[in-house]
Amino acid sequence: MYAPPVLRRPVRSADRRRTGVLAVVAGLVISLLAFVPAAPAGAAPALLSQGRTVTVSSEENAGTPAASAVDGNDSTRWSSAFSDPQWIKVDLGASASVSRIVLTWEAAYASGYRIEFSTDDTTWTTAYSTTTGPGGTETLNVSGTARYVRLTGTTRATPYGYSLWEFQVFGTTGDTGGPQIPGGGDLGPNVLVFDPSTPGIQAKVDEIFKQQESAQFGNGRYALLFKPGTYDNINAQLGFYTSIAGLGLKPDDTTFNGDVTVDAGWFNGNATQNFWRSAENLALNPVNGTDRWAVSQAAPFRRMHVKGGLNLAPDGYGWASGGYIADSRIDGQVGPYSQQQWYTRDSSVGGWTNGVWNMTFSGVEGAPAQSFPDPPYTTLDTTPVSREKPFLYLDGAEYKVFVPAKRTNARGVSWSGTPQGQSIPLSQFYVVKPGATAQTINAAVQQGLHLLFTPGVYHVDQTIDIDRANTVVLGLGLATIIPDNGVTAIRVGDVDGVRLAGLLIDAGPQNSSVLLQVGPDGASADHSANPTTVQDVFVRIGGAGAGKATTSMVINSDDTIVDHTWIWRADHGEGVGWETNRADYGLRVNGDDVLVTGLFVEHFNKYDVQWYGENGRTIFFQNEKAYDAPNQAAVQNGTIKGYAAYKVADSVANHEGWGLGSYCYFNVDPTIRQDHGFEAPVKSGVRFHDLLVVSLGGQGQYEHVINSTGSPTSGTSTVPSTVVSFP
Repeated sequence: MYAPPVLRRPVRSADRRRTGVLAVVAGLVISLLAFVPAAPAGAAPALLSQGRTVTVSSEENAGTPAASAVDGNDSTRWSSAFSDPQWIKVDLGASASVSRIVLTWEAAYASGYRIEFSTDDTTWTTAYSTTTGPGGTETLNVSGTARYVRLTGTTRATPYGYSLWEFQVFGTTGDTGGPQIPGGGDLGPNVLVFDPSTPGIQAKVDEIFKQQESAQFGNGRYALLFKPGTYDNINAQLGFYTSIAGLGLKPDDTTFNGDVTVDAGWFNGNATQNFWRSAENLALNPVNGTDRWAVSQAAPFRRMHVKGGLNLAPDGYGWASGGYIADSRIDGQVGPYSQQQWYTRDSSVGGWTNGVWNMTFSGVEGAPAQSFPDPPYTTLDTTPVSREKPFLYLDGAEYKVFVPAKRTNARGVSWSGTPQGQSIPLSQFYVVKPGATAQTINAAVQQGLHLLFTPGVYHVDQTIDIDRANTVVLGLGLATIIPDNGVTAIRVGDVDGVRLAGLLIDAGPQNSSVLLQVGPDGASADHSANPTTVQDVFVRIGGAGAGKATTSMVINSDDTIVDHTWIWRADHGEGVGWETNRADYGLRVNGDDVLVTGLFVEHFNKYDVQWYGENGRTIFFQNEKAYDAPNQAAVQNGTIKGYAAYKVADSVANHEGWGLGSYCYFNVDPTIRQDHGFEAPVKSGVRFHDLLVVSLGGQGQYEHVINSTGSPTSGTSTVPSTVVSFP
């Protein structure tokens, strides 16, 4: 295919110096103005835009991102595509009285543009416009109230795009009706921060492990954070509700000459209950050449660099039922051994040794070739859309949260070059600590702050509402939210770019109709350019105590990405029984163009997954039907025996799934029959690849795999029945 030559604009050092000097002069003027006594009626204007969330119509390339226009650095810039019109928009976080705009243009400037204000990101008014813009540094005196300020370029002064060193908005914030909630602060007592000179690191890590090793339903929550540097002779064993992470911008910034280990000694070598822990953003030189990560659900291994091999099985090769790897590089081989299923996304591996039932890969360099069902490898060259999970890091001595950029048709790790995305200072986060109320949390969001939940258990008596575009909600150490009085725990508006990550939502004893809702009923806005992401957000009903929810997670917003979730109606622990922890539905998707990568949903009383939106896609699905169904009548669905694990509504015209498995273990009544694991309309646009159903030891059976297609399971041999392609 012929590609036309790309027009590239040189950056002239003279222009850089010229605009840099002008920016310094402008900065001095602004600084001097700050010392002029303010009129009694109001405070002096402040710089409101720096470091705030910014969106644009386009970016010329990865080296000129939107965030560079509000980073306070006059040697970094945003530049657009070479066409008209183009725009850049900054969210000030809260409504403000805007009095001045300073534009510091690079050589490619706008001769025609307008400045627009909005309080709701929907209705816009023009505060300033010109067709004779001079370029250089322009100071515009404006007046108006805005939370969102947009510059729309209408006429380019050069053949290139629009290019800004800085887009500065000055003004004053008004009275919010209550005290201002401060951003930033310390990370609380359950975040332990180490540097290479910290004494007794191994002893402290061992102490946390001893406390958390078997505390499956305890209240302890911990994050172990390591500053950039090299750590020798470390073996960080991780128990329940423990997260370990490096504080560099890249994994290789924080290197262990040692291991991060998960094993199953606490459970007699059985790893099927090694839930709720994580490892992120570290490089490992394993002592014996291979690191052990023997986990099951809700235990992500993200943004890791293992300079050796990775063993996913417990010592002795006991049972395991994991798991999830993303954005990681394993230089040696990955050995799943006894792992029943695994999903790996946008990574690089030196090899993969075996598979049991369902090993699925998307965007993985070195992944085995497509061969399902023997060996059971489902392999996609790329992941259609992905955006890595936000993470806390240190920029010098300052904590920031890095929010990675969206990738399309992704393959390999995101951090091989310069990480692409936005850095947000911790000062723009409300650092949530145990005891915080939902009222305060919501006030912080309305004030314009992001949320960083420190490790702990949070009871909320009203819904946490995230209705501001681009809000980051990040949990550390499996921070856990329990809704009281039957409320919805978290609800997201039909807005762009919200990031929910690193949280456990635990149902309360009073039934909630929904625990997590993304988008209101009937949501219809297009978010394809900037989707909401839900990553490492886990939902639990029962286990830690009686809990109930009609539907655990509802996705109404179009284009949402759900990247790794375990939605679990507990089959063991406290408060467990067919009606005790009643939960009819796991995940319901109403939005269009929703993508789920790494979907684990188990044990619901009726449907585990229901899909009503168009153009939905799922890459990897793991499911077990409810163990505790008392009899056939309890799961009878009209004339159909049992509720499908994954049902696509008859109204849907387009849907696709890869690498999906459902298992049954009806140990209360082993005579129960399940007509099928999957149910979908027979249409050309509805396609499934690599499906399986398994009867675990003959405790119940499936009649078919999908609809009336696929052989029945039988006997006690635990052999999958498979369908390679449907229809």
